[in-house]
Amino acid sequence: MRAMSKNQITEGVIWKQLLFFFFPILLGTLFQQLYNTADTVVVGRFVGTKALAAVGGSTGQIVNLVVNFFVGLASGATVIIARYYGARDRIKLNNALHTAIALSIVGGIVTAVAGISLTPFLLQMMNTPADVIEGSTMYLRIYFAGIIFVFVYNIGSGILRAVGDSKRPLYFLIVCCFLNIFLDILFVVYLKLGVKGAAFATVISQAVSALLVILSLTKSVDIYRLRPNKIRFYKSLLIAIVTIGLPAGLQSVMYGISNIIIQTSLNSLGTETVAAHTAFAKIDAIYWMISGAFSVSIITFIGQNYGARKFDRMKKASKYVCSWT
Repeated sequence: MRAMSKNQITEGVIWKQLLFFFFPILLGTLFQQLYNTADTVVVGRFVGTKALAAVGGSTGQIVNLVVNFFVGLASGATVIIARYYGARDRIKLNNALHTAIALSIVGGIVTAVAGISLTPFLLQMMNTPADVIEGSTMYLRIYFAGIIFVFVYNIGSGILRAVGDSKRPLYFLIVCCFLNIFLDILFVVYLKLGVKGAAFATVISQAVSALLVILSLTKSVDIYRLRPNKIRFYKSLLIAIVTIGLPAGLQSVMYGISNIIIQTSLNSLGTETVAAHTAFAKIDAIYWMISGAFSVSIITFIGQNYGARKFDRMKKASKYVCSWT
């Protein structure tokens, strides 16, 4: 069984395992960026500048703020799960897994309700141009209605990476990236649904990615396995996840707030400026991908080796990553 197989992260050649783990994550972030860019490319090309500004601009900054906060918070789950996987502690590993999934579900529901309700206020607060606010409101509300899928996928893929599996999250992203592009073309170009079509394409693709990662966790033959009837909060593990993840989440919020301030200033310059900045922001995001991929790699490597009490490997891995970055 896989539970008895050699764990390369805690036993293999350090620099090789870091790179083997890193490159699928980097490719995944590339496809994630392509996934996120598909709406803006298709809408901008086939609908127009106003629609491009509606799916980017203020909308993009609000989405990034919310999602990045949760991704930062979820990093606490990655750390805890990697530690227990490295220690081969089946009980605590699975309790942490079910707590993390419960957090994604509850967090998704709360965020959906708050997001749908607060969308008009947030867009007005950011001085969103009047000629795009209707489209932005529509896109954001549809996106928030399906945000639970975003949270479930991010938690689920974080769990897989925490146990050393960086390939399946990549495969899922590739599938859903091309699905999103196909649905964008179908809904926006052929069915003429405009901004609404782009939003539906994104939500459907995210739902598929969440389903794929959940199926992977429920069918695992390793020492971790998701059992839907056991999804609940384990208090001590929830506290540990939040304690570790909250600082990372708040750090993302600080960065997001600075971008929102910039976007608010840009909004006063008109729709064409907003559309231009939307295109630039997609390119700018590429520069953050490599450091983000290294971050996920070292979190998992350190977590598993900490659980396995292999502190020398932790120190050597940290030196490798510091020298590469």
